[in-house]
Amino acid sequence: MITLPDLKGFDLTGADVTVWVFKTSPGQDGRPRFTGRWVGITENLSARLKEAVGSALGEITETIEYDVLVQNNEGSALTIQTDETYVHLIAAEVANDTPGRKARSVKDLANSKFCVIKFVRDEKTMLAVSKNDTSWSTRRTTGFIRAVYSDDELGVEEAPVFTIRPNFDFFVLDERIFIRSKPNFESVLVYKAGHEHAFSTLKQEAQFVALFSDLGPLDEFVGSNKIHLRRAIAIQTKGHYKDASFIARLVAEHKNMSLDIAFDDQGRIVPTAETCRHIFQALLNHRLESRLDSKFYDVPSTEPVA
Repeated sequence: MITLPDLKGFDLTGADVTVWVFKTSPGQDGRPRFTGRWVGITENLSARLKEAVGSALGEITETIEYDVLVQNNEGSALTIQTDETYVHLIAAEVANDTPGRKARSVKDLANSKFCVIKFVRDEKTMLAVSKNDTSWSTRRTTGFIRAVYSDDELGVEEAPVFTIRPNFDFFVLDERIFIRSKPNFESVLVYKAGHEHAFSTLKQEAQFVALFSDLGPLDEFVGSNKIHLRRAIAIQTKGHYKDASFIARLVAEHKNMSLDIAFDDQGRIVPTAETCRHIFQALLNHRLESRLDSKFYDVPSTEPVA
């Protein structure tokens, strides 16, 4: 498996560099459609990009396995296998750097969603991906007079200006993705749509449905909220609701744990708008007791330490 030392050890200095810009649209099969164009760059920009990526990689000191609820810090990167994402669709696009795929006009660049810096060295490819800011939007510049400072005076800047952020959102090397910005990673790879589909599947799962008297309040609580969707998928992944003994302990202990959850005569959870947050905390097993002060706390994750 590709590790952080492998990523940091990639020879950026000797690599060939290509810049790709991507636009996205919904695909007919439910998958996103990524349309990429490569852009000619100067040697100076190539050198700057190598320097920027090298600096960004140098800031990563540790990796954490990706989870829908886990967050990384300024010195860490989340890691995930490429086959768990749509990144292979992007990789297929950047492998096709033929003349016909080259950007020929500003129109090819404007309103693109993200850019990919492709590095190739000794038949190995590394991708650095950055979500584009508003400088790539035609709406950003329409109606403005752009000026550039040169020779102690301002003049009109006719050429369009595009900004590549040096703090890249994620890197791809072989089968592994290293994520620096989780929100931008999920936005680029349309993770929210995947979570919505997964939640829809969960709501049709007989064992999950049987747990509740009515799914309506829970469905409304989640809606299209990105955080609630993540939590719903984490509930599905953990699968505590499938464990009869776990549910029996929840029924017996919920009051002692200050969980505001009601049950009907058949032992089913009765969700309301006010209690859905507590239901999620319970099914995630995120309300835990500290042995140090005998108090209960809501926690962001339950990774075992021993």
